[in-house]
Amino acid sequence: MQIFETKRLLVRSLKSRDKKNFIELLSDPKIIDPIPQSRFSETQILDKFSENLNLKLSDLHRERYTCGIFEKENPEMIGLCLFLTNDENDKELGYRFRSNYWGKGYGTEVTLGMIDHYFNTLNAEKVAADVNIENIGSSKILEKFMKPVKEFFNHERNCKVRRYIIEKNDWVQ
Repeated sequence: MQIFETKRLLVRSLKSRDKKNFIELLSDPKIIDPIPQSRFSETQILDKFSENLNLKLSDLHRERYTCGIFEKENPEMIGLCLFLTNDENDKELGYRFRSNYWGKGYGTEVTLGMIDHYFNTLNAEKVAADVNIENIGSSKILEKFMKPVKEFFNHERNCKVRRYIIEKNDWVQ
C-alpha cells in the first residue's frame, strides 16, 4: 500500500522482499550511531519487520509504524519512514537512509512529505521530531521546517537530543 509520494520518492508499506534492506537500516552502525536509538537484537529487528509488513489502511492510526522509502524507478528500499508518538503524545516523524543514499536531498524531501501527510491525511495538529544534536545533517533538515523547542539528555541513548515542533497552523501559512 502506498502511503505518499514526493517528486522522486515513494513511501509504501513493507513487503517481504524488503527484509534485507530493513535489517541493514536497523543494524548498520554507520546508520544507527547518529540516531538517538539503542541497538536492536536480530530477533527484535525481525519482530519489527514482521509487525510492519503489509500494512493496511487501518494500521495508519497506530501509535507507531514503519514504511519503506523507494526511488520511483528503483524497486530496492533505500530508507525508512517512521511514524511515531513521542513521550508527550505528539505525532513524531523519523527517517533513515542507507548510507549510499545520503547527501542527495532525500531527507529533506521525505521530511516535507511526512509533515504534509501528518497534517493533510492523518489530521495531526502538531508534529515533532527528536534528533541527536551531533547529527548535523538531520538537524539542518529539521530546521528548514520546524522550530527547536527544547534540548534534553536522553539517558537511555546516552546523547543530547533536540526536539523540533511544527504546528498545523504554521504549516498551512
